[in-house]
Amino acid sequence: MKSFTLCASFVLSFLLLFTAHVHAQSTAPSKLFRFYEDNDFLNVTGHGTDRAYTNGTRMDLFYQRKRQHHFFLDKLLPKAGEGSVDVYGWSVVQLMVTPNNISTPEYQPSDYAYAGALFAIRSHYSFNPTKKFSYQTELVAGVRGPAALAQQTQTAMHKLIHYQKPMGWDNQLDTQPLLNVNFTAEKNLLSWRNVVEINAGAQVRVGSMMDALAIYPMLRVGRMAPYFNGYLSQYSAFVRGNKQVRTQYYFVFKPINTFVVHNALLKGDREHYPRSATGRADNTSERIAHRVMDLQCGVVLSHGNFSVSYLQTYSTTYRKGLYKHTVGTLTLHFLW
Repeated sequence: MKSFTLCASFVLSFLLLFTAHVHAQSTAPSKLFRFYEDNDFLNVTGHGTDRAYTNGTRMDLFYQRKRQHHFFLDKLLPKAGEGSVDVYGWSVVQLMVTPNNISTPEYQPSDYAYAGALFAIRSHYSFNPTKKFSYQTELVAGVRGPAALAQQTQTAMHKLIHYQKPMGWDNQLDTQPLLNVNFTAEKNLLSWRNVVEINAGAQVRVGSMMDALAIYPMLRVGRMAPYFNGYLSQYSAFVRGNKQVRTQYYFVFKPINTFVVHNALLKGDREHYPRSATGRADNTSERIAHRVMDLQCGVVLSHGNFSVSYLQTYSTTYRKGLYKHTVGTLTLHFLW
């Protein structure tokens, strides 16, 4: 979907209103607003698409606490040991999946089904700068189906940019609550002069939205703050020795191997076609690919308390017998 232009422009305008405040600020930032847009129209080769996982929009507010936390769920989230740098966050996310041909209202059983999800995330990212490891926990709660408003969002954006109206949302996957716990652990393997860094990570997702296990290495090369100094320092000015470094620029390379058991955006009953008289479910995408390979690469540019990054993700098929997919991710970070 091609809504990324409008969304990115709106958020960028919002961030620019605070430019004077950012330059006047002398203390280390303790809050971060993040906006990112996943879109398969974004492609460095110039060959964008509008299919499969076609759009994901996310807005986050991350912050460091100065006082003891009182939210009961936060007490259950693991920390990365003594001296950890902890960041908490609230997020709202909308995801969309569509078939390749959005011009027909007919059901397309040989392609991805229309699906939308809208959910909130409570997050806790804990980094240990001494032992160089991190724990990242996300608690997800939301809904799949018409209540996710994916149809309305895609239709409105396509109308705004005079693009093909999506005609098949009557075939979208039905309403289902989404509850998930996502946990990621990462560890540094090699660092050289804050120029080269190799980390390894594993992520477990459990719940009604997705059951999956992912493992990956991550290479960062450039001028950058140490990854495990904390989440906020990856996108802002930082101190090296007794000198403040205001500019970061680095390359990220991250191949991911994911084993998928369940994905609620790829499998389910259609909203207006419930179980038949025989009791069999109308499973629109039964043959999900249980092993998905992603290759992510991109760049991060940061100056002061503002950063922008672009990441390209090349994925094998999400469903057996279908096509590979490419998604671009544009992310803006604003800290204060």
